[in-house]
Amino acid sequence: MSQSGVEKVVIIGSGPAGWTAALYASRANLEPLVFEGAPSQQMIPGGQLMFTTEVENYPGYPDGVTGQEMMADLKRQAERFGTRVVTDDIVRCDFSRRPFELVSGENGTVRAHAVIVATGAKARWLWLDNEQRLAQSGGGVSACAVCDGALPAFRNQHLVVVGGGDTAMEEASYLTKFASKVTIVHRRAELRASKVMQDRVLGNPKVEMAWNSVVTEVHGDTFITGVRLKDVVTGAERDVECRGLFIAIGHEPNTKFLDGQITTDEAGYVVHPAPPSTRTNVEGVFAVGDVADKVYRQAVTAAGSGCMGALDAERWLAAQGID
Repeated sequence: MSQSGVEKVVIIGSGPAGWTAALYASRANLEPLVFEGAPSQQMIPGGQLMFTTEVENYPGYPDGVTGQEMMADLKRQAERFGTRVVTDDIVRCDFSRRPFELVSGENGTVRAHAVIVATGAKARWLWLDNEQRLAQSGGGVSACAVCDGALPAFRNQHLVVVGGGDTAMEEASYLTKFASKVTIVHRRAELRASKVMQDRVLGNPKVEMAWNSVVTEVHGDTFITGVRLKDVVTGAERDVECRGLFIAIGHEPNTKFLDGQITTDEAGYVVHPAPPSTRTNVEGVFAVGDVADKVYRQAVTAAGSGCMGALDAERWLAAQGID
């Protein structure tokens, strides 16, 4: 922090993009302050990789690594060079004044010359009434198989996964370690997941597919007992007994706290007005990682953009005479 009590750069978020930005900023003597987020039902510090079992496609881990281990490594490396970390959310920003003002959930207001937004994206839900009720009460509905799949309530049970992308395949693959059977519900007749992930999951004898289907109801009082599936082609409905429902239908960028001050697209992803620069429409505010990426959404591309964001912020600060 400068002698004026204003941070040179604050990084909001703690996924691969956030920690890489922190690493580069700290090595540039910018003394970054990272708000890594507060644990919640949908997000925990470290981002979506905290919900991932084996990461096999990140350079430097030839034998693979768990998402949790990799995020711990990235955080530790950033801290080694002086990154400071606050386990809290930024809930409101004021980019209309300089220095910027950032309001946190529990730690008051922080002022900053530059801000790097690296808040990623959170899991989407079906938003069925009983889905939400059982999710909030711990009744067998979850958006994180890695968090909950190994619990005793799910062992040797029939579990249902909703989705057709890589996330859904990873969730299903992880659940086969514990479940007696895993049914994947997908609204189309083919998966969107990568060929490698498809082969891995569809070749597992514990996995069955419910093609062209959607979940329309979630059954159960204190704990899920089943789901109702509707065939989107024929309209036929059927009930499937299960003891767990895992939602894996994509993510929503965490940009609502920006309150429209930063330009986003129709889906809420931050727009870069002059790519490949990570700058936003507000001078001194940069966006990196999945909060601005709806195409690649990979840990390695997020880390790369985190590097870019830190370099962009460093050069911008230098141009303002702040070092």
